[in-house]
Amino acid sequence: MVNLEWYRTFKAVYKNGNFSIAAKELFMSQPAVSQQISMLEAHVGNKLFNRKSKGVEPTEYAKLLNNLIIDALDRLENVENTFRTKAQDSVRLISVGISKDLFNSVGSTLISKFDFIDFTFAEDDALFALVDAKKLDFAILRKQFETFDTIYEIVGKIKLVMVAPMNLDASEFRQKLKADNYTETEQWLNDQKWYCHDARIGHIKLFWLHAFNKKRPSMVPNYIIPSESEMLEMLSRNSGVAITWNCNARRYIKENKLQLLWNSFHVPEEFVYLLTAKNNNLNSFFESISKELKLFFGNRI
Repeated sequence: MVNLEWYRTFKAVYKNGNFSIAAKELFMSQPAVSQQISMLEAHVGNKLFNRKSKGVEPTEYAKLLNNLIIDALDRLENVENTFRTKAQDSVRLISVGISKDLFNSVGSTLISKFDFIDFTFAEDDALFALVDAKKLDFAILRKQFETFDTIYEIVGKIKLVMVAPMNLDASEFRQKLKADNYTETEQWLNDQKWYCHDARIGHIKLFWLHAFNKKRPSMVPNYIIPSESEMLEMLSRNSGVAITWNCNARRYIKENKLQLLWNSFHVPEEFVYLLTAKNNNLNSFFESISKELKLFFGNRI
């Protein structure tokens, strides 16, 4: 029965014209190379190499054999390398940077698909700097960065929305909103209890800027909970209002824990980007992460 390692050894000797060089390339001893070539010669019934003062010279039969097997052997080695790469990827620890507010929804998607991830929480500028310095493999950002040493891809869109617990009677609010009475709509919102995950109330400010054309809302948040997921969980059990990304609100709305109070058409969507450094040999991971994120963000409320 033919041994494929014989042909691999034959290819190395044929290419290098030297048993010693072939042995180093194959991580074998020279006697082992000689033995495999002798066994292959016995199997095919023809001499394959003639010894010279420096190395060996292929016989005419060796040239014919090389032409017959080289394409098939190359394909086989490519398949083998592909499987080896996939096996290595399956146990490789990758590092992913993301903001805390996006992690609340995206984190579970990545954890369900990849076995080893080291997450870093930071804002977009800091995450970009880490990727650019090759201290992070990937970053998921809401801000576009484009440099010579990095590549990015748009993986989705997100939008700020207003949510409230299911027990809140929002009929008066909806009437005011339907009548385009923004003054009374804002007043009604100011009378509510407000939840926020950041003392700087960045989400609320941005929503107010687009929905009411005001740089700063007049209300003061009642509860500042520095975790968007915990904020939404507490809101669902109590009374009040909050601004959050639609991707984070999706699960709570689907489970009837929160209601979508206002999805203002004045508030624009924002792109989400996947960023990585060039030439980091992580193309397969980039494609896989991009695919999963596009599937996730494709199901928006």
